[in-house]
Amino acid sequence: MRTTQQLSITLPNEMADVVKAKVRTGEYASESEVIRDGLRALLARDRAVEAWLHHQVGPALDALKADPTRAVSPDAVRARLATERRKSR
Repeated sequence: MRTTQQLSITLPNEMADVVKAKVRTGEYASESEVIRDGLRALLARDRAVEAWLHHQVGPALDALKADPTRAVSPDAVRARLATERRKSR
């Protein structure tokens, strides 16, 4: 049984140029390898986002629902971000 499928894709010229350049420089052996590596990165990002939502966002939302006094106003968030921005300069 075959473990691969051949697809035909269309990319914007800039993306196609990047794919071809990666093969031309020897970073990848084929255009398919470039696309596969990009899809692996996309899947890894999706898994990371799902884990973050499940392990951090969900529990934080549950805690907020259980105790609404923990909420922070938008103005307080903006003020804190502005302070952090000033510190980092």
